[in-house]
Amino acid sequence: MKTAYFDTISGISGDMTLGAFISAGISIDELISELQKLKLKGFELSTHHVTRNGIVAVQIEVVIYEKPHYHRYLKDIETIIDKSDLSLRVKENSKKIFHEVAVAEAKVHNTSIDRVHFHEIGAIDSIVDIVGAAICLEKLDIQVVYSSPVKVGNGGTVNTQHGMLPVPTPATMEILRGYPIILTDVPFELTTPTGAAIVKALSQGVLTTEKIQVSSIGYGAGNREIGQLPNLFRILIGEIEPHYLSDEIVSIETNIDDMNPVIFPYIIEKLLAAGAQDAYLIPIVMKKGRPGILLSVLLERVKIYKILEIIFCETTTLGVRIQPVERKKLERTKKQVNTSFGVISVKVITVEGKKQLRAEFEECKRIALDKNMPLVEVYRILERELNS
Repeated sequence: MKTAYFDTISGISGDMTLGAFISAGISIDELISELQKLKLKGFELSTHHVTRNGIVAVQIEVVIYEKPHYHRYLKDIETIIDKSDLSLRVKENSKKIFHEVAVAEAKVHNTSIDRVHFHEIGAIDSIVDIVGAAICLEKLDIQVVYSSPVKVGNGGTVNTQHGMLPVPTPATMEILRGYPIILTDVPFELTTPTGAAIVKALSQGVLTTEKIQVSSIGYGAGNREIGQLPNLFRILIGEIEPHYLSDEIVSIETNIDDMNPVIFPYIIEKLLAAGAQDAYLIPIVMKKGRPGILLSVLLERVKIYKILEIIFCETTTLGVRIQPVERKKLERTKKQVNTSFGVISVKVITVEGKKQLRAEFEECKRIALDKNMPLVEVYRILERELNS
């Protein structure tokens, strides 16, 4: 799965995000061409390379020819986006980012999101930064975003339309509420509301043990030198390996061609009752063209001798093959859930970071018998209820 990892070496802002994407391989001409679909006048992008602590990065600036003397509301910005010729994905991601800012500003100023005045965030440069980030994600075909804990400044002030505000600003902190952050000793605004909203709206969270095979790296530079650390934002782009649980079990197999087949179901029942994780039969053709059965059993190593005792006592085999088997499996737990059939036990399975609820067979069987319903209908109803 194509993944972008946002490494907030010294925070994140909108212009640093665009600079990192360009450094990672996005064509500036292609980005400008897409941004023109917004049909906004009076701006251009300026890019150049700078060095921060010996690392070459792209610094990008949105040059404004005519600064508007009015404020925008969320609906004004959404109208600009909706009336553009941008793709549906870019529009949706752009509006998600702006919505994060609107919710935070409304909270800070004790108003509704529809009445929030967008000051800096409503200016052309911020619209370009946010929509530009959404464009870059689409152009690189990035399916999922993760980040490091977001670094923010601590102490100091920043001059805004509301006057001097503490660092980190109230809007930035409100946006990052519930998201992992790192308070540094840098008395500057490392993470802006725009940067915070990009992370909060797009990221699936902080990477932990996942592995990513990096194919490209980009560095975006901030405007000032910071003594404590390089003023950079880094993007790593690559393929992420799915995070599966891992363990090792044992496989026991034997070929049987001289046993009454009516006995096999009994043997399978005994093996499962003795703790085998699975036991199954496969029809095979053996030497001299004789039909046979491959008996396979999967189990934990500590149960080998109990399972062998059953196989040797209950079958005609004279020997078995034993092999260790590495297993990858989805994370799973069990929980009680209230449904239209009452409280039932379900499996909670995590697939690519998303949780799915699946009804246990025995629960569905019980409901089907109690309600005199087709089993398939019980499954259909529960699947709809559990994952709606």
